[in-house]
Amino acid sequence: MKVIEEFKEYLNQVGYNSIELKSFCRHVKEFLEYTFPKHEYSIIDLHDIDNIHINNFYEWLHLRPNKLKSGGLSEVSIYKIIFSLKVFFKYLESSGYITFNPLSIMKFKQPNKNSRQPLSQEEIKELFDAADTLREKAVLHLFYSFGLRRSEAEKLKISDIHLKSCILYVREGKGHKRRAIPMTLKVKEDLENYYLNERKYVKNVRDSDAFIFNQYGKRMKGEDYNQLLKKILNRTTINKSEVSLHHLRHSIATHLLENGLSVEYVRDFLGHSFLESTQIYTKVSKNQLIKL
Repeated sequence: MKVIEEFKEYLNQVGYNSIELKSFCRHVKEFLEYTFPKHEYSIIDLHDIDNIHINNFYEWLHLRPNKLKSGGLSEVSIYKIIFSLKVFFKYLESSGYITFNPLSIMKFKQPNKNSRQPLSQEEIKELFDAADTLREKAVLHLFYSFGLRRSEAEKLKISDIHLKSCILYVREGKGHKRRAIPMTLKVKEDLENYYLNERKYVKNVRDSDAFIFNQYGKRMKGEDYNQLLKKILNRTTINKSEVSLHHLRHSIATHLLENGLSVEYVRDFLGHSFLESTQIYTKVSKNQLIKL
């Protein structure tokens, strides 16, 4: 369907990654196929979609079997599908496909969220102390000291790290946003040690621009980073089942606030567009947001 292809291109332009892009379009297609019979699917008038159609689909999602495992869809899975529709209908409205967004007046149950507690500064120290190699320490710095997203670490190049000026550049963050992140002298020293004393000796290098390689000389991908973090966690007393790469980003944001940095600084550090986004990762009170 043409509108889905155009929506896909829109998602790509505003900075959604390939996984998000595919899932958003899959959810939209599922909604349209459920709402309209097959013989009408090719001639859908998007103006005909109303909140009744959306509510019927929402109720059906609670009955639909999970396609990947036994049982039904979780609250989180249903919420993700509805969120995809929210993005889609906002796109339709802004592009002139519809004059009224039916989702704008609808409310849905929020899923029960697991409370993500940040690691304490003592636990972070234990994590760094458990790093056996210069590469492991460098990886911890990417996700904790710089608070990078996984996709940002995957794209990191040698040219993005300016050791002389103690700056790491994120050339293309979420939403194609760029930012510069300062580093301490200790972080600079660790990154320089990795670069001069370990990285240069990696054999069979496939991507010479990459800052960090996996054991095969290829650019580190998300799963490589995940596996490396698990190895480090296994050498600590920290509960590894509760810690992820994104957890380190959450932790540094909280620690920066605890050390007296402003919410605005933390927002810029994380690469967020809005203070409300920063609140998700940190223990920022509503009063702080209102004051700013």
